[in-house]
Amino acid sequence: MGLTLVEKIAARHADGLAPGTQVRSGDFISIRPRHVMTHDNTGAVIPKFNQIGATAIADPAQPVFAIDHDIQNTSPENLAKYAKIEAFAREHGIDFYPAGTGISHQVMVEQGYVVPGALVVASDSHSNLYGAMAALGTPVVRTDAASIWATGVTWWQVPKVAKVLLKGNLSAGVTGKDVIIALCGLFNKDEVLNHTVEFLGDGVADLPMSARMTIANMTTEWGALAGVFPFDDVTVNYSRSRVPEFSNPNRPGKRGPKSRSGYSKIDIDNWWKNRRELSADADAEYAIELELDLATVVPHVSGPNEVKTMVSLPEMQRKHVSIQKAYLLSCVNARFEDLHDAAEVVRARGGRVAEGVEFYLAPASAEVQARSESTGDWQTLVGAGAIPLPPGCGACIGLGRGLVQKGEIAISATNRNFKGRMGDRDALVYLGSPAVVAASALAGFICAPQDFAERAAGTAIRRPEKKSRPAGSVKIMEGFPSSVRGRILFIDKDNLNTDGIYGSKHTYRDDMTPEEMAAVTFENYDPNFNTLYQKGDVVVGGLNFGSGSSREQAATALKFKGIPCVIAASFSETYKRNAFNNGFVVFECPELVTHLRTTLKNRTPTTAASKIDIDYAKSTLTIDGKSFAFPPLSPAAQELIVAGGAENLVAARLRGKP
Repeated sequence: MGLTLVEKIAARHADGLAPGTQVRSGDFISIRPRHVMTHDNTGAVIPKFNQIGATAIADPAQPVFAIDHDIQNTSPENLAKYAKIEAFAREHGIDFYPAGTGISHQVMVEQGYVVPGALVVASDSHSNLYGAMAALGTPVVRTDAASIWATGVTWWQVPKVAKVLLKGNLSAGVTGKDVIIALCGLFNKDEVLNHTVEFLGDGVADLPMSARMTIANMTTEWGALAGVFPFDDVTVNYSRSRVPEFSNPNRPGKRGPKSRSGYSKIDIDNWWKNRRELSADADAEYAIELELDLATVVPHVSGPNEVKTMVSLPEMQRKHVSIQKAYLLSCVNARFEDLHDAAEVVRARGGRVAEGVEFYLAPASAEVQARSESTGDWQTLVGAGAIPLPPGCGACIGLGRGLVQKGEIAISATNRNFKGRMGDRDALVYLGSPAVVAASALAGFICAPQDFAERAAGTAIRRPEKKSRPAGSVKIMEGFPSSVRGRILFIDKDNLNTDGIYGSKHTYRDDMTPEEMAAVTFENYDPNFNTLYQKGDVVVGGLNFGSGSSREQAATALKFKGIPCVIAASFSETYKRNAFNNGFVVFECPELVTHLRTTLKNRTPTTAASKIDIDYAKSTLTIDGKSFAFPPLSPAAQELIVAGGAENLVAARLRGKP
């Protein structure tokens, strides 16, 4: 049986395996990524690095710091944090890109850190973008970042891999954003949850690098861990276009003496020569296969406040939904091509931004803005009334100028429209392509930049025969609880994101105490949660619990609250990783969720239910006289809990303890 590209990349970066050892989905391995990127959250990783007793960076060329999230915040405290990050980079010879360079993921690709066949991780959930370069970009959490700084390695479970066949060609005016919105809306039953997605098929050649970046980036919102495109002519041509920038005397950032940024034309030729190793085998086995005919894709918008709820643009236009805010920014859709599409809409329609609408514009990087200015696109947008912002995340993460206010409606080219993420939780946010955002900003309501005919999407799903896994028991490690008993608090919500668990306005407040963090849990989802909660309650959630941002406080705040564990029908893999890395138990039991939804009447957003008995040794739980099995907690998982998290575990290893 052949290997997927994801399995090949995982094997290339596995640490401690004998040469030639194959790596398969489901395997737990130690990985040594080519790079680990951190942004503003570097300020929170540094104390973790110090706390584990590390004094030196294992490989100074491995970390990259790129400041991008809160760059509009010029308070003395924030500027001091940025200065501290830069000083740490200088002390350890780490590559550093200051505020104003651009959004971190764009910088990682622009400056040559992401290369075909590489495993590049980042403490940010949109590291998926790196898959556009035939690389494997996947999120890690802050604790992982500190561990990688100290040892060069971390743990990883190779995920299931989904194949997505893209057939045919896009119609005129249809973009990469339209493709990923269609995929999120058409396959919205967790078909790719916690999978990596490999995009294949003849339609891939029709997608330029900018579209691939957009699609790969938003596989996060689709529920996937990563999205990977093949190494082909598009990859080669884009890579060749970047080579001159690596010797540009005005190149941004400060690079350490051992920097691995950039590549040469010789490197590109060698990648092409060995491209078989950068491609999936013809007989590779996938967990699921999906198919989309690109010719049938019609632009849609997502929302409001839900990525996987989509409405066709013609239907949306008929509804005549007025807007007060429009956003063209973020790591998913603020590249040169995106700004050009928006500028072309302005040129075709003429006029200015509609009265009562604020249209915010931020480039993915300073380089993107300079290129946009050189063609006149930037001036066209600003001249029409767009409000320029510096190259960074800003409103997308709920920071800086232009946040959506209570009762407002917005159209955004960002990747997320979760309730409360971009401002007030009582606002409505829709997602669309840059051209849709520009057209809507000019019209004052959500509309299409051109006429599109509605048509049915051409899709297909193929599932291999499901192999059942027998229930099993596990030996309980000393120090790990053998059982837990508590009342259930049932959160009846699928795809509950981390903004709902721990709001974005608290995420970059590094001075919050554990008690203060515990006090604000779930306030964006259900303000009544903290009134209902009693210490020791077991939280039970729906499908894909903890989706969205990679913020670790969505796990640690629950631990600080005294919640012994969270059970869900399924978890975001990043949330699961955050939990165990911080010594907090989570596990899946979809049958329990089905039972609660069947038996509990008059459910509210948070519903108090019966008591539950959890037997970790037998991997069973009991409620209402019924027993349900759940996957055994592996020794590796128990070890993290007993140690109190990955920091303590790594610290013990650095001290030479078992």
